[in-house]
Parts: sequence; C-alpha cells; structure tokens
Amino acid sequence: MYSCTICGFQYDPEEGDPSMGIPPGTAFEDLPEDYRCPICNADKDFFKKVS
Repeated sequence: MYSCTICGFQYDPEEGDPSMGIPPGTAFEDLPEDYRCPICNADKDFFKKVS
C-alpha cells in the first residue's frame, strides 16, 4: 500500500486504480512514470510506502 503524502489517497497494488486505467495486480513500481494521484494530481514522487 502506498499513500499520497498530499491528500492521503492510498494506492493498493491488489486493487490497482480503475479510475486511471490501472488493472488490479499492478505493483507501484510498475505504474507509468506519468502516473498521478487521482484525487490531487500529485506525481509518484509524493507517494510513500505505508505497508
């Protein structure tokens, strides 16, 4: 699980991010470089691992 340090959105690799077209099972490291938080639009650099 990875959390956006700006808004608190949590990316769960098991769920993916359907709103952004990311299928379930996609590891955070495998997200496209231009992936952005679907809530606040922060880039991947603003996410931290929480579990």
